[in-house]
Amino acid sequence: MTVFHHAGLKLAVHDRGSGLPVLFQHGLCGDAAQPAEVFPFDLPARCLTLECRGHGGSEAGDAENFSLQTFAKDIATWLDHLSLGPIVLGGISMGAAIALRLAITRPDLVRALVLARPAWIAEAAPANMAPNALAGALLAEHDPADARARFEASDTARDLAANAPDNLASLRGFFARQPQAVTSALLTRISADGPGVTRTEIAGLELPTLVIGTEVDAVHPFGHAEALAALIPGARLARITPKALDKPRYVQDFRAALARFLSENPI
Repeated sequence: MTVFHHAGLKLAVHDRGSGLPVLFQHGLCGDAAQPAEVFPFDLPARCLTLECRGHGGSEAGDAENFSLQTFAKDIATWLDHLSLGPIVLGGISMGAAIALRLAITRPDLVRALVLARPAWIAEAAPANMAPNALAGALLAEHDPADARARFEASDTARDLAANAPDNLASLRGFFARQPQAVTSALLTRISADGPGVTRTEIAGLELPTLVIGTEVDAVHPFGHAEALAALIPGARLARITPKALDKPRYVQDFRAALARFLSENPI
């Protein structure tokens, strides 16, 4: 890990592997380990991740600045600093929304796009982000143990237990995440946010695109992956094994889909 100094903050940078540079971003309240887990390091490829403010080893700063726009600007500034664009750019969940925004607002930085388990299409505050928003709201008002107990008693938790157990496991982890105030702010502010682009702009993208989606995932509906793949001309849609059903197979399928895409889009 190295550090990028920006806007008075220390932002953690992870750079693994060698070869084709791929900026691959983590999801909400995740860190660089998430994209690294599914990255095909057997390829001559380099996985770069700038941990967003308040994530991993990056300082949070003022929580009022937490937004997909801010996170995207931080990444664009970092890539400009490295003179690294255009590169393959992608991410998982929140990372996918950031990548989509940059593909539209900074096309000079992006030569190919990977949108994995997208939680947004274009609109802000999608209904599928409501479980995260609920967890954030509870953490804002209660100590972690009480907040989790209230969450476990909710209809949301019961629905996830029945239909999306992997989402429920992730949400449970948020109640132990520290600092509590940062976690609460991230969950509430980002869940209410959006990538700040339009469907018309998405449909105007002209670059190789891979969209990866799974079923049995309420926070990242497969319908979102289908919609993005239909909007972006020529995009490939990869349906992979749900993490909720078989985590090792999910990782294997993810790596295989990403490896194929990267092999077809070399420098």
